[in-house]
Amino acid sequence: MPSNLSHDVPGGARTEAARGCAIVYFDLGETLVHTTEDGSTGYLPGAAAYLRELRERHISVGLITNVPSSWGETDAERAAALKKEVDGSWKGSAPFAWKDFGDRILTPRTEAERKPAPVLWERARAEANGCRLVYQAETAEETDVAASLGYVAYRTGQPFRPAYLPARVIEMLAHRPR
Repeated sequence: MPSNLSHDVPGGARTEAARGCAIVYFDLGETLVHTTEDGSTGYLPGAAAYLRELRERHISVGLITNVPSSWGETDAERAAALKKEVDGSWKGSAPFAWKDFGDRILTPRTEAERKPAPVLWERARAEANGCRLVYQAETAEETDVAASLGYVAYRTGQPFRPAYLPARVIEMLAHRPR
């Protein structure tokens, strides 16, 4: 009798893993957005187009970002405060693509959870349903921690390299054994 491969697996992780999946997590500041000296915020060059390409390729995205834990009791409350902060200083013709991130905006619950502590990356992995995890940020300290936890880590903003890990590479990684 054939067995249901995804029974007893939360969210159908085996089904997702069988067809390949990846979730790309980002730091926010100086990875996707930049705050100028006048306090305004906008996309870094290429960030909006990159997020659009990931969306068109059906690659899920999330944020792992430090905000004060006092901004709310839950990730949703802290994410709402973050959105308000960013949107309040936003300059640019296209608004930030918050809808792409859904509920995958992870923030510290306590000050001890702030990056580079591994807690936020561990929480993201626990919710990944077996998908390949990618983390992109501008600092070596954060990408080193992510890599040590099994993420494919990519440091953005490096000379002579693409601004972001190419989407086609992420698609290939999604189908490689973990």
